[in-house]
Amino acid sequence: MKKLTLLIFIMLIFFNTTYAKQKTDNSNKDKIEYVNLNFWENFKDEYLTEHLLNLYEKNYDLKIAELKVKENEKLVKMNFANELPFVGFEPYIGRDFKSSLQKFGSMYIPSYSQSNFLLPIQASYEIDIWGKNRLKTKSYQKNLEIIKQKEKATYILLVSDFVSDYFNLIKTDKLLDIQKNLIETQSEILSKIKDKKEIGLATVDEVLTEEKYLSLLNEEKNSLENKKEILLNSIRAYLTVNEGEIKRKNYNNILIPENIPEKLKADIIENRPDYMISELSLKKSGLDVRVARKELLPSIVIFGEIGLNAYKFNDLFKSSSELFNAGIFPSFDIFAGGKKVAFLKYRKYLYDEAFNNYQKTTVDDIKEVNNALFEFRTQKKNFIEAKKRNNIQNEIFNLIKDREIIGTSSKLDVLYGREASLLSQKEEASNKINCIISIISLYKSTGGADLLNLGGEDNL
Repeated sequence: MKKLTLLIFIMLIFFNTTYAKQKTDNSNKDKIEYVNLNFWENFKDEYLTEHLLNLYEKNYDLKIAELKVKENEKLVKMNFANELPFVGFEPYIGRDFKSSLQKFGSMYIPSYSQSNFLLPIQASYEIDIWGKNRLKTKSYQKNLEIIKQKEKATYILLVSDFVSDYFNLIKTDKLLDIQKNLIETQSEILSKIKDKKEIGLATVDEVLTEEKYLSLLNEEKNSLENKKEILLNSIRAYLTVNEGEIKRKNYNNILIPENIPEKLKADIIENRPDYMISELSLKKSGLDVRVARKELLPSIVIFGEIGLNAYKFNDLFKSSSELFNAGIFPSFDIFAGGKKVAFLKYRKYLYDEAFNNYQKTTVDDIKEVNNALFEFRTQKKNFIEAKKRNNIQNEIFNLIKDREIIGTSSKLDVLYGREASLLSQKEEASNKINCIISIISLYKSTGGADLLNLGGEDNL
């Protein structure tokens, strides 16, 4: 019988150390898939891909999000331990000194002293007959899934913001080049107008108007240079570098991915982290309600103790010093001031709140995807029109240059034509990058989906 008891205790220890590890140790998935390099490679920009890999490896926000996942994995493991038996060893070695004042009824105990050697192995286990502890673990697991979705949301947000800044930086480079050409052209125009004024062919008002416009162009150039520095600092912060040039593609080599869908299936919102979080929160709240309801039921704990107990060290390992006891400890609250009932109602209110939040998130997500789709369609049309308009303006400018050759247009006319052409190029450049930014917004609104591998339907 004693050998059987020792065997049971060994099995409990083995169960506590190995089974718990088997159930809770899960290796982390590689998070590089959250960056979705397959989608960004459609822009045919090797610098962008390189930067995204650096972002994945170095960004502190991503490291913090990953640590939060690991923290919650340990919380799940800690709670799972409540489902398992507890085995402990709490030895006691001491000496008692009793005085003659000790009394049992009419009998006095004379003063004495004695040693006490207690070496027990203790075990206890709450029988989860109602499944309460299992539900608690499931609730923690749902919370872990929520944290993982928040981590995914961090990746999507950071990657989208980074890529937006990257393409805005390319746009700013292009606009600055055009702006410098505009300033150079406007300076030539101002010089020509001043020459005309000297011979009486232009008024002071015309000179002042051209000077005013040149000042405006210089102001715009200053704003663009400021924006460029802000974007460079922002990108360096993303990549955790303090200085150095940010490699980027030239505007003229930028490609807009083709076949970006203009219609999407309604279930695309299920890919969004906030939708998944609201759904998981609803499921977690449901589990918490069930746990709170089961807290009203009695709990039953079985316990046991085996070891050695002696008052002399020489007797410690004798058969007479062997210690063993076991029992069942049922527990039920008869009166607790209504605390558990109030807690159950509190959990039900949280469940109702989670349900309404789930409904609201569904509506808001559909609205956001619709807005992103509409924005993309609009920016795409605007870019097509701006490109068409720029081609027309270039044709006009070429005609003006041809007329200058045959003497029907002046040098000033050519300068004004060049200025109009440069302004048209600015509009096209802005619309092209705005179209790319709208694609990034659509990517973010769909939860980081690979837009080129989605089946489109006019549900949205």
